[in-house]
Amino acid sequence: MNMYDPMSSPSRSMDIQEQQQQSNGHHSYESQRYLYQPISSALVLGATGGTGRVIVEELLRRNIAVTAFGRSSAKLEQLSTELRHPALLRHYTGDVFQTEDVQAAAKGVEVIFQCAAVPYHEMNDRQLPLALSVLQAAENMGIKVVVVDGIYPYSVRSGSEPIDENYPKHPPTVKGRTKLALEQSIFHARWQSLQAMIVRLPDYYGPSANQASYLFSTLQSIANGKTAIFIGNTHIAREYVYLPDAAQMIVELACREQAYGQNWHIPSAGPIQGKALIHLAREAAAQGNKLVIPLGKWSLRLLGTFVPVMKEIVEMLYLTEKPLLLSGRKYEQYVGDIPRTSYKDGIAITIQHLQQ
Repeated sequence: MNMYDPMSSPSRSMDIQEQQQQSNGHHSYESQRYLYQPISSALVLGATGGTGRVIVEELLRRNIAVTAFGRSSAKLEQLSTELRHPALLRHYTGDVFQTEDVQAAAKGVEVIFQCAAVPYHEMNDRQLPLALSVLQAAENMGIKVVVVDGIYPYSVRSGSEPIDENYPKHPPTVKGRTKLALEQSIFHARWQSLQAMIVRLPDYYGPSANQASYLFSTLQSIANGKTAIFIGNTHIAREYVYLPDAAQMIVELACREQAYGQNWHIPSAGPIQGKALIHLAREAAAQGNKLVIPLGKWSLRLLGTFVPVMKEIVEMLYLTEKPLLLSGRKYEQYVGDIPRTSYKDGIAITIQHLQQ
């Protein structure tokens, strides 16, 4: 697989404003809705991770055949067992960095959901090779790709209003620039027939969430009646999307041909202060008021001496200090209603799962 500079060629993507300018006049939301075209089969890369697992579950809920892809056969077997060995689920053990492995797993499927992630400290070196492996496999086989990503490529917040998909991308961090290069590689002109989209999530939580979520450790410790940490300031309102809601929106987008070639926001139920989240978690856990320690830059650097990944978070901490809020207007206009599980209900379900 040949590497290339994603900055060296123009993007093939068309943003929603360009599409609107090419349409005739103004229409109601209903007349602008993209046609729903159900899919029958899908491949989920990183299927045992937080987003991968919940997308597997959503696909199965819709009676879509799923191939769950991962590095660990034991984890894939565990996933199948926990889901009670559904007839529509098979799994494939392979290396997502190997185009041949992805192609072998993708035989006969219509859409690849790219949920595989790299460790935080390896992002700058391994994010693009992973993406290129997947994109090349999809190009070779004529399969659509849905890439699940975050908000790192966006510029620093300039106001308090929710941002849409056309918000500027001038990331102030190395990780942000890596993520911007990822977007440029997905919509690169080198691909002749590839149909791909990016779905962007804020931080998330839910029964399937793992350490990739800033909130996971907080909820896990509260669920178990232990002293917890909270990354960022507990008095600043931020948004967290409930993963089952996100999966529903992501699969809805995947079933719409016109949605490909674009970025899409996957919004939450709205912003909430950390102290309010902690209150809901304590209430759901019924474990008393164990201490929750907020972590800022200096405490993260200190903790990073013992837990290296914590030091990596410092670079992105500005997103907790001046958090972005994602607008879901585009999704509502072209797809439909946004599922918005309340934080009270979502936190209660998550805490119950963690306690079990």
